[in-house]
Amino acid sequence: MSVESCPNDTMPSGLDGVILPRAHDIGGFEVRRALPAAQRQMVGPFIFFDQMGPGEFLTGKGLDVRPHPHIGLSTVTYLFDGAIQHRDSLGSDQSIVPGDVNWMTAGRGITHSERTAVAARTHSNRLFGIQSWVALPRQHEETQPGFVHHAADTLPVIEDGGATLRLIAGHGWGLRAPVRTPSELFYADAALLPGAPLPMPDDHEERAAYVVQGEVEVGGVRFDAGRMLLFRAGDPVSLRAGPNGARLLLLGGAAMDGPRYLFWNFVSSSRERIEQAKADWKAGRFASVPGDDKECIPLPELRVPGVPAVQAPAAGSPTS
Repeated sequence: MSVESCPNDTMPSGLDGVILPRAHDIGGFEVRRALPAAQRQMVGPFIFFDQMGPGEFLTGKGLDVRPHPHIGLSTVTYLFDGAIQHRDSLGSDQSIVPGDVNWMTAGRGITHSERTAVAARTHSNRLFGIQSWVALPRQHEETQPGFVHHAADTLPVIEDGGATLRLIAGHGWGLRAPVRTPSELFYADAALLPGAPLPMPDDHEERAAYVVQGEVEVGGVRFDAGRMLLFRAGDPVSLRAGPNGARLLLLGGAAMDGPRYLFWNFVSSSRERIEQAKADWKAGRFASVPGDDKECIPLPELRVPGVPAVQAPAAGSPTS
């Protein structure tokens, strides 16, 4: 039975909802946005979740996300295919390849760019990955900006019963990742052989699973790729891969300390703080990116509403 044919009263135990990401085609390169959504603004601290690709750039082309600002969040970039060159106003200049983690904390303000390196543009190049944003707790929203990179071989991995799981950040399944996080969370990449089971951690309040490839079953109900499954707090949940296996990203954590306003690339518990960030970017008060300071993304001319909502496309993905 598939979720499309499953009546609401027969949805599997533990499932709280299913998000179908909004898809955008930008010249043959597809981006799917799962968070924020009408059903849920955040899962734990995760407030933004974009699937980039899979797609291919022709020779001479590549990703070109020009310098843009952030406040009140951490960006987390994780790739399955391809590479991205990250630069920021702290002077960081770091390539990320599949399995690595780039964790950038904006705090009170940072500027960064994400591009395909010049060398990779001499031939066609593929890109497939996820960018997510983690909202910062109120006490850390104005923290010092920072950037850390963790190579794939530094992340904890567990293999059991046909499942291979790499913990990207946080703690779960008896593992703890080296990335320091400002709140309790888990973020993991799991590859499942056909029919392999995988339990969701039960020590986190809010939990979700994003089906990247293949399909999974929960309580006998099948879910195809491109779905984010939301689970009820405290309910035991186990996923099982379909006949062709599955690739999943698993995420969640403690519920945030209140809702967040989100405008463009700014996240904050204060609407006034977002208005200040808008004014600062327009006035050139954010620091520039060394080696990539000749252009930038201008501020969208949209007003922050009176309730937490998304009102402008985020610059931290190829959609901008």
